[in-house]
Amino acid sequence: MKQAIDNTLPGLALCGLVTAAAYALEALEIAVLGRAWLESLVLAILLGTAIRTLCRLDGRFDAGIHVGAKLLLEIAVVLLGASVSARTLLENGIGLIGGIAAVVAIALTLSFAIGRAFGLPCKMAILIACGNSICGNSAIAAVAPVIDADGQDVAAAIAFTAVLGVAVVLVLPLLVSLLAFSPVQFGVFAGLTVYAVPQVLAATASVAVSSTHIGTLVKLVRVLMLGPVVLVLSLLAPRAGKRRPALSHMVPWFIAGFLLMLALRSFGAIPAGALAPAHTAANFLTIMSMAALGLGVDARAVLRAGGRVAAVVVLSLLGLAAVSLVLIKLLGIA
Repeated sequence: MKQAIDNTLPGLALCGLVTAAAYALEALEIAVLGRAWLESLVLAILLGTAIRTLCRLDGRFDAGIHVGAKLLLEIAVVLLGASVSARTLLENGIGLIGGIAAVVAIALTLSFAIGRAFGLPCKMAILIACGNSICGNSAIAAVAPVIDADGQDVAAAIAFTAVLGVAVVLVLPLLVSLLAFSPVQFGVFAGLTVYAVPQVLAATASVAVSSTHIGTLVKLVRVLMLGPVVLVLSLLAPRAGKRRPALSHMVPWFIAGFLLMLALRSFGAIPAGALAPAHTAANFLTIMSMAALGLGVDARAVLRAGGRVAAVVVLSLLGLAAVSLVLIKLLGIA
């Protein structure tokens, strides 16, 4: 136990330093410019990515960075459930849940077709389709053993998805005024298009609290689509290559925790005095996990992923965005 803690301390300390720097830069923006043009969430990602890309970090930082990007974020997501009521999702109609499933199905089909049209191998096209349509690297990691994917294909898909995911977080808020999104519309759009839960938090935090709440809910419903997709692929995969992933890969514990906290909040079982501390803790842990996320992303990985993979991922993402816009219009989300 002590050894494990010692192994994670250097990486967590580095995440803490990046987080402190992000807070300081945000405060500097407010002092000099009158407002924070880049929130600490985004600054943490940018600083972390810059450090990973420009410096050769010692391997002793890796364990702590991994804990920061995974465990701290998962705890933050669970705590976030305490500030969300089920009414946030239900107010937009039960049709939204069915719409999310439809978007995932359409995006999977479209992305796979684009991959094959660009000449990618079938398994590589499946990896990119699942990562793009459901939850980025988590979906790729869960699907890879089911279809017996090649290690190099998995690495290429994950590398580019990680880098593009950060780019999407930075660009997405610019669409609020361009597409005249309301906070709820933007939250739904972010939840449908952004790859990972932490990236949804980062993309929506600078827009509105309601955007973060609905975006997180939509994203978590989208993540839950991973279970049925993995099950179908396990049934279709060749017998020799088929390996069923653990249930925890299809329904992560933090999603169950988020839903539990959401239920407790909806039924008034969480004391009012605990809501503000839970929100503050969730915000701090999210920013720290953003620092860890950035520290795990090497922007040079885009060059190593290859042109065809890059084109397929970008076009698949644009297709997902188009389908998401259509859903928002069809459901009349205001």
